[in-house]
Amino acid sequence: MILQLFTMFVLATVFAFSEEEGLEYTGILAKHHAGGQKVQQIRVKREIPEQCDRQELLTNEMVWTGNYAHAKVPDQCKSTFVHTTGHLQPIKLHPELETYGELETLSFIKKMQKRGDLLLIDSRKEKWYRYMTIPGAINMPFHHFTYREQYEFRFEEALRELGVKIINEEGKYDFTHVKTILIFCNGPWCSQSPKMIHALLEIGYPPKKIKWYRGGMQSWLGAGMTSVRR
Repeated sequence: MILQLFTMFVLATVFAFSEEEGLEYTGILAKHHAGGQKVQQIRVKREIPEQCDRQELLTNEMVWTGNYAHAKVPDQCKSTFVHTTGHLQPIKLHPELETYGELETLSFIKKMQKRGDLLLIDSRKEKWYRYMTIPGAINMPFHHFTYREQYEFRFEEALRELGVKIINEEGKYDFTHVKTILIFCNGPWCSQSPKMIHALLEIGYPPKKIKWYRGGMQSWLGAGMTSVRR
């Protein structure tokens, strides 16, 4: 019986992996709210220019010389990022809270297109969100949660969007029907999404209903993934 259960688990795991294999290249169609009533259909994928899809040319020297991309590497095939800001965040924020990478985030966005109980959240301040974000993300600035007394209206508005029922003004909430949320910010050195997550945990939001994309915008763009501007 144990062997049968183990075999079923392995097969389910393999099937789940094969189902998402290649998703980064084929992409998914995601709905993105572009302000007002306007909704865009955007294909989210790894955007690799044709001249960059030649793996045999990428030697150790080409990938790791100097600032990690040799001068001979075409501009379309490399990116540069600020790496001296913020503080590195741990890989786990809570024992029951999952940390996501790019493929898990892409799979989450795919499922979100058909489910109303999933929500991708950009926890940065609005000007950062409007400048560039992940398709399908809505903006819930972290400070509306960490300084909820000062932003009471915004905080309660956000809670209702998350499916939290406000019972009274003394901080009593009903989390029975809350959404599963995936939160991100600028990068693995950014503390904004961790601050929002800790604020949610403080008020009792179920940790199993919170997912964290630790890599944030830096890892997303570094992997060549689709982004949008508002």
